[in-house]
Amino acid sequence: MAGSAGRVPSGSTCWRRLRQWDEDGTWLRLWRAFLGQLDARGRLSWENVFIDGSFASAKKGLRRRDNQAGQGFEVDVVVDGQGVPLGIHVTSASPAEVTLVEPTLDTIRVPRAGRGRPRQNPPRLIADRGYDSDPLRERLGGRGITVIVPYRVNRTVRPHEDGRQLRRYRHRWIIERTFAWLSSFRRLLIRHERFTSMYRALLVFAAALIALRRF
Repeated sequence: MAGSAGRVPSGSTCWRRLRQWDEDGTWLRLWRAFLGQLDARGRLSWENVFIDGSFASAKKGLRRRDNQAGQGFEVDVVVDGQGVPLGIHVTSASPAEVTLVEPTLDTIRVPRAGRGRPRQNPPRLIADRGYDSDPLRERLGGRGITVIVPYRVNRTVRPHEDGRQLRRYRHRWIIERTFAWLSSFRRLLIRHERFTSMYRALLVFAAALIALRRF
């Protein structure tokens, strides 16, 4: 019966709500509100923050409709020391991962209790060799962020290598676990959405649910 308690709306209605709440920022505010509450309770771990990227392949025959044809998305995620997503950036699959670090970091906006600017820059950022770049280390160093990335094996000059800091790299499994959590949301495994914004909305919703589980 229409209007009965517990009735699930039609698929088209759910899609419209998803799009509407993405466009007005509802999902983003919800996710960041959860992060702010966790941070206020000391339940976010900022000491070691991790970044990595993953590829979301497209459903066969699907093309994006946001002015660029393509076969999938590059999804870059920044997580805290427990694997809670702090920032998410979605783009085409072509850019090198190292070029997406700063745009992904710029998506971190964790509200502070009371007044004050949102928390954004972690003290340390840990990533794999795909992010090996001395210019990146220097730029983020200017923001007060220490980049912990092993040098590629063919690098003979390693001015920023610190064996003590690299011990933290052993915990990179944390972000790999986060991607496993995201993969448990089956809608994220393969890109069905024609718009980048809709896929990002689903990612933000999933990130909000992961944050909610930390309460």
